[in-house]
Amino acid sequence: MLVSDFAIPLFKELPIRDKTLKTYESVFRCHLHTVIGPLHLDKVQRADVQRVIKPLPPQIGSTTLAVCKTIFREAELRGLVETSPVNGVRGPRVQVAPRKFMTVEELERSDLGKFRTEILFLAYHGLRWGEAVALTEADIINEKISVTKSIHGPTKTKAGIRIIPQIKPFKEFPNNPKAIRRVLHGHGIHIHSLRHTYAYLLKSSGVHVTTAQRLMGHSDPKITLGIYTQFRGEEIDAAGSLIRKFSQPGYYRDNESELLLF
Repeated sequence: MLVSDFAIPLFKELPIRDKTLKTYESVFRCHLHTVIGPLHLDKVQRADVQRVIKPLPPQIGSTTLAVCKTIFREAELRGLVETSPVNGVRGPRVQVAPRKFMTVEELERSDLGKFRTEILFLAYHGLRWGEAVALTEADIINEKISVTKSIHGPTKTKAGIRIIPQIKPFKEFPNNPKAIRRVLHGHGIHIHSLRHTYAYLLKSSGVHVTTAQRLMGHSDPKITLGIYTQFRGEEIDAAGSLIRKFSQPGYYRDNESELLLF
């Protein structure tokens, strides 16, 4: 069986969201179809996969490799190949630049126009856009927000089903994000940047990273930890002040009872 004849129908059978399906189909059409698409599944070699991946930009190459792994994992499960040719293929190293974001204090001081309520709600609760659009008043009880769905249907992962303490008032979101996106672009940030604002708020409030993981709906704690390790310039000054304070002669002796709290 040809790779194309197997892969294209396969994608529709996978338990993935429509958005992910479109990504898989686009990646296959743009990067895999001409090189390995015409080959028989059991004739594809590791070198063929590497020839596809090598010239691609890191992020696209990484996604393309993931699609390849899916195709040949499923082919292996169905007994169409003995061993996946993707085994041993190393993906490109993806360098993710820290996402620029604003703190809640900066947002509070900013002109957010008629979408102020919606933007601050996202910043103080860390919802994904699809989750926010699907939210209704019925999902908020006793100042607790129950996140159980997305505009796409289920939440992004099972971990996305969560309860968040309500901090700011709720106002139903428009279905189209363009207007809010324009407002945020004027401040140099994106809608998803507001998730980083929320993570920074949790970190600044002393919320433990494992609790933050639950509140943000991350299935992998490494994702939360990656955001938690982001810092802003003023944190360096604050760290310096703390270190100087703790390094003063006699500090440990004079503040023994205080240090026991740690």
